[in-house]
Amino acid sequence: MKSNKQRRQEIKAHRLRRIAQKARLINARPVDRPIGTVAVTPALLRPTNSYSIPDFVQRGYYQDRPFRCKDCGVEEIWTAAQQQWWYEQAQGDVWTVAVHCRACRQQERTRKAEARRIHLAGLTMKSASTGCET
Repeated sequence: MKSNKQRRQEIKAHRLRRIAQKARLINARPVDRPIGTVAVTPALLRPTNSYSIPDFVQRGYYQDRPFRCKDCGVEEIWTAAQQQWWYEQAQGDVWTVAVHCRACRQQERTRKAEARRIHLAGLTMKSASTGCET
């Protein structure tokens, strides 16, 4: 009888073999990509529990995608290279798309960092006033 740990390792190995096999099938077919597109590497995408396949995986390449910022309404383009980084390196969910422009994303990061700094300063003052150490 196998332990749960051994069984989990077998399942993981099976999944990796299946992903590699799908990648070979997708990459085996010839694809005439338009200029300015970037090829998809399906083995690097984060696993998803969906029965359907994203359009860029079926196509075999990322292409520039226009969008309107949710906050300020500016028209921007989510480039193929940015999509490749998001889906393959950052392991973003394959069903997400860009909704905020670069300026709004930076502003939100700054706002969150400031809120975090204020919160931690408040915790420090609270622990100092009560004489407790955490």
